[in-house]
Amino acid sequence: MMPPMDDLDDLDRKILAALHVNGRASWTDIAQLLGTSTTTVARRAQSLFAAGLARVAVLPHLEHDGPIHVFIVRLTCAPGSQLKVAGLLARNPDIRYVTIVTGGYDIVFELVAPKHRDLYSMLVQFVETIPGTQQSNADLVLHTYKVSYDWSVPLLGERAVPFAAPPRVHACERGHLDDLDREVLAAMREDGRASFQSVGRRLGISESTARRRLEAMLERGCATVATFIPAAALGYEAEILFWLSVEPSMQDSVAERLSNERGVRMIASMLGQASLMCEVIVPTTADLHHFTSRTLASVPGIQSWTAGVQVLTVKRGFLMVPWAEDRVAAALTQELTL
Repeated sequence: MMPPMDDLDDLDRKILAALHVNGRASWTDIAQLLGTSTTTVARRAQSLFAAGLARVAVLPHLEHDGPIHVFIVRLTCAPGSQLKVAGLLARNPDIRYVTIVTGGYDIVFELVAPKHRDLYSMLVQFVETIPGTQQSNADLVLHTYKVSYDWSVPLLGERAVPFAAPPRVHACERGHLDDLDREVLAAMREDGRASFQSVGRRLGISESTARRRLEAMLERGCATVATFIPAAALGYEAEILFWLSVEPSMQDSVAERLSNERGVRMIASMLGQASLMCEVIVPTTADLHHFTSRTLASVPGIQSWTAGVQVLTVKRGFLMVPWAEDRVAAALTQELTL
């Protein structure tokens, strides 16, 4: 079970922020950034990982195997079944993201569907097989304007900017990755901080080959290093999903305006009831009030919006987040014993 956020001190939060910026940074580099000892950083970081407060993963580009459709699906559930439904959804390898929310729906999840797959079986039949699901609403993602969030500046200041791994534009054609590339990715999927020596030993290749393969994939944008941390661990109270109705001719300008807001983690164009979906993460509910009453209210083209608070994120980046694992396991075990 995840420890109370109040138990984290300033150094814990800074270590988490540094890992969020660069998940494969050495303990020595993080120690230099924070002005403390390598031993202290390593000991604190290992405790944070053991407590389920962070997971580093190496993930392939979404289109590494070819073109895809991405759908955002909203579900209502039978009372008391939300956690069980979320856990069953998280088992699906085609689902990248699952969160339990407030508002008119109970769960939001993201389905990544290869274009050659049968959408009816993935979007309709699969959902119907999950006990506790009631109504679903699936929207096709047409374009993603922004997926990023910089938690480091409030905690680390501008000195964290050069510490970050540079963003890469995906420059690989379908089929570029060979079998060994895929094996390296699989070996580092659950533990993105695994040493090249351990990866090489596991795959029967040299340490230098493992290093060269990963660095080439990162350089070409075929893979990324992602660090998953609960927002509350870094002092952020509010994680909100917004659905915005926007004047069609102003959709791009609205999305670009909101993309400049630090608190906006993700914004995408949707084919569905709402024009744009927007994920917002801010430190306090007062900041959230400012976003709704000042930011959204001042952007020309926004006609209306609805929102839901993310009360528990279960899956991100195709991986179960560690801080939800115990709760989900308990809910699924209870279901099996009934």
